[in-house]
Amino acid sequence: MRPLFRSLLRLPPWLWVLGVFTALVPLAALARGGGGEHYTRGTDDSGGDGDAGGLIYLLFRLIGFAFRYPKIGVPLLILAGVAYYFYRRNLHPTGSTQRALERKEAAQRTQVSDQSVQGWVQALKRKDPQFEVQGVLAKVRHLFPLLQEAWFKRELTPVRPFLSDATYQRFNVQLQLMAAQGVRDAICDIRLLDARIIGLEQSEWFDSLQIRIQAEMRDTDVPATASDAQALAAAQRAPSESFTEVWTFVRKPGAATRIGQDVYQGKCPQCGAPYQGGASNVCEYCQAIVNSGNYDWTLSEITQGIEHNRQSTIVKGLREARAADPALNLEILEDRASLLFWKWIDAQSRGDEKRMAQVANADIVSQLGTELDSLRQQGRRRAILECAVGAVVTRDLEVQPEGDDRAHVEIRWSARLGTVAANERRQELPPVPQRWVFTMTRRHGVTTNTANGMATDRCPQCNAPLTSSGASACAYCGTQLGTSARDWVLATTLPYETWEAQTRHRRSSGATAPAASGPPEATDTVVDAQERERLLYMMAAIAASDGAVDAQERKLLKVCATRWSIPWQNVEMALNAGQPLFNRLMPGKGSPEASVFMDHLVRMALVDGRVDLKERRMLVSTAMHLGVLPQLESMLRK
Repeated sequence: MRPLFRSLLRLPPWLWVLGVFTALVPLAALARGGGGEHYTRGTDDSGGDGDAGGLIYLLFRLIGFAFRYPKIGVPLLILAGVAYYFYRRNLHPTGSTQRALERKEAAQRTQVSDQSVQGWVQALKRKDPQFEVQGVLAKVRHLFPLLQEAWFKRELTPVRPFLSDATYQRFNVQLQLMAAQGVRDAICDIRLLDARIIGLEQSEWFDSLQIRIQAEMRDTDVPATASDAQALAAAQRAPSESFTEVWTFVRKPGAATRIGQDVYQGKCPQCGAPYQGGASNVCEYCQAIVNSGNYDWTLSEITQGIEHNRQSTIVKGLREARAADPALNLEILEDRASLLFWKWIDAQSRGDEKRMAQVANADIVSQLGTELDSLRQQGRRRAILECAVGAVVTRDLEVQPEGDDRAHVEIRWSARLGTVAANERRQELPPVPQRWVFTMTRRHGVTTNTANGMATDRCPQCNAPLTSSGASACAYCGTQLGTSARDWVLATTLPYETWEAQTRHRRSSGATAPAASGPPEATDTVVDAQERERLLYMMAAIAASDGAVDAQERKLLKVCATRWSIPWQNVEMALNAGQPLFNRLMPGKGSPEASVFMDHLVRMALVDGRVDLKERRMLVSTAMHLGVLPQLESMLRK
């Protein structure tokens, strides 16, 4: 036998590794639950009951072999350990694995054919013969590094003329949030890899051009007190990461390309006079609002690649709303909603509800004030870190001839949320994906001011820029703001499940008639990586809400984390954070919100057409926590 072993020792290392993997593969196959399409990648504590036993049996066999034949057994045991390490590493995705999966999904969502691009270009040329693809992409290549530099230097004035009001508010608030937490963003080695047109939406009021940005950079956080040189040095030590974004530029259909005469050349896009900039974004010669989209392409939205949706959304009630306001368009409406979102975030992070007084009604300002006062009495404040918007989508419009029309706009966003002691600067908080619906109201009969275009942060009476002074009246003309009398104002902010439950109740009770057009409610759930992550975090918080998570619940959560490619450490943060992290997101036991959440979870499990035994156990466990177990079977049969 010894000559045989000496021969085995002479075998190349790769053959030993292959042998170890060959021994492991049959055990991995034991983790298949309910068929091949539900392969769980062979986890030890989230797979079938026999997986751990098989691995333990193999381990003991290897240890015994190592004692009997140490010259062969010990190297084999080491190789088995290395193989198992990489095997386990692939089971539960790390942060880098998750980012790789997101990049792949973003690439799939933003892929279009050359034929489609040619069709969009020709559609624009028919109305604007001077339009050229390379011309608009040149503007993108100019704006991209300019925006990154402004972000790094924390000074947005140079890019103000190129951004819609909501986009500017987004960047401004994000910088303020970071400053409040005592950090700044350090970036370097910025490279724009590719810019490509991937979509065009045309309406009577705006052409919306979607451009995919593929880029890479080094990015890290440093103390807010760090100098530019210190921030650059820190960024250079960070790994380079690639990302995909979709930039949406809007322009009125009647606007024409004027080569050499736009804000990129320092000129007013309307009259061609020199434009020096300024907070009002108004040309001093012709009074044109340069970032309105009326004269040239204005950056109105930045969507993450994994959130991009090529399909146009059919909005319930839009036809009826346009009958009362023919100029109503989703571009301006959603820009206004995005603006209100960032003012809402700004007010919470600063602990000052009055910063919303010019754009929100008195009830929601008062409600937010009560919440912030309660925190102040506890010596705490809200902490909001790394806040980012993924998508803004109008869900529903309600026309009320005898009162206020209502616009319901879904905002998908994420942030590290929590409360900290008043003197704390920073705290490690888990990232939480969010789906909220912002409801805006406007007096029936008020019409959209198309003259301002995408300049949505202005007084509807005198057209002056709004302020955040805390006063509810315009600082220039004294007009009372924060009411629905002249423009859309924020009325409510609700987690998506709460809003949908209320909407279903109103329709079933006849309070509002179902819209004649639009997709059925079954399509309201968005099935993608971010939505899976959000639902799983809420499941974890629900499981932990009674103060204890047993071994079986933890195992089921791990099954979902593995199948949905979500890092387990993030789920553990949600488990440890419990209800305080999700306060308003937690559906009450047996509530309509609980039923809606469970319905969404069932649809997620059914996305591949079937529910296996492990998934059913997970659904039963969650339904029991939510008090909706009797409804589960009917949901599964839909």
